Amino acid sequence: MKTGRTIPQAKRILSNRLMWAACLGATTIAVLVLSALLITIAIEGTGALSWSFLTSFASRKPAQAGIIAPLMGSIWVCAICAIVAIPVGIGTAIYLEEYARRSRIKSLIQLNISNLSGVPSIVYGILALVAFVRFFGIRSADDAWTFGNAESIFYLQIPFGPSVIAGGLTLALVVLPIMIISSQEALRSVPQSLRQAALALGSTQWQVVWHVTLPAALPTIMTGAILSMSRAIGEAAPLLVIGGFLLVFQTPANLMSDFTVLPLQIYNWAGRPQSDFHKIAAAAIIVQLVVLLAFNTIAIIIRQKLQRPLQS
Repeated sequence: MKTGRTIPQAKRILSNRLMWAACLGATTIAVLVLSALLITIAIEGTGALSWSFLTSFASRKPAQAGIIAPLMGSIWVCAICAIVAIPVGIGTAIYLEEYARRSRIKSLIQLNISNLSGVPSIVYGILALVAFVRFFGIRSADDAWTFGNAESIFYLQIPFGPSVIAGGLTLALVVLPIMIISSQEALRSVPQSLRQAALALGSTQWQVVWHVTLPAALPTIMTGAILSMSRAIGEAAPLLVIGGFLLVFQTPANLMSDFTVLPLQIYNWAGRPQSDFHKIAAAAIIVQLVVLLAFNTIAIIIRQKLQRPLQS
């Protein structure tokens, strides 16, 4: 009786080991490169970090420059992006997966969503410039619709112009296809038997979605939300297109305030020839990483709070 491996088996084992070694090597290279970048940024930027750096506005003198305006601008813009993109993305995914019947229209919508997830972000900036900033040319900034007091937090103007709300909606457009696709994949991962069991007990379609499908898919949905917000917080190109400012000397007071964000400020400082600006750019990158981790932590906490067992 033969106990040795046949030639096809040996080839499969060899190819499996080669693939494992290739994946391990690629992962190792990526981790080493990322570690080198983080160490370089930490060494160059740690010395520029201080309380005055976090609480001061931009300046032509590197020793007096700060990031309070782009820091608050990033928080405002990303908060608006999350408030808009996450509910709309989840709602769209629920409709496409749980309610929409198979048809050519659904296939066309699904194809467009898949294509939009790969569109460069600057294209969304052009779209937002027309839709949000200029409002398709229907109204001009001098003849705009205004709601509320300009000094109030509830002030709103149409067209939005290069304002905080325009920036948030622009980033929402960028991450919305990613949010929809990740939510759809999360809903598809829920076993069909759970839906059938709930329907057999007399539950309505919405009750099945709200009490069974959505809680089971929520951890994966929130993971997609974390990845979407991680992309949004690092975007600079679409905000430049809509007229985001490189230098702002005030923090946002309402949705119509002028704004800048950390990527734009980092871009401004990193493009200057003086080495001192490169150091504060590295410090700003550290702050941006901290803000990113803070947003991710909040998303994880929300995921844990909202996650409910299927049996209560």
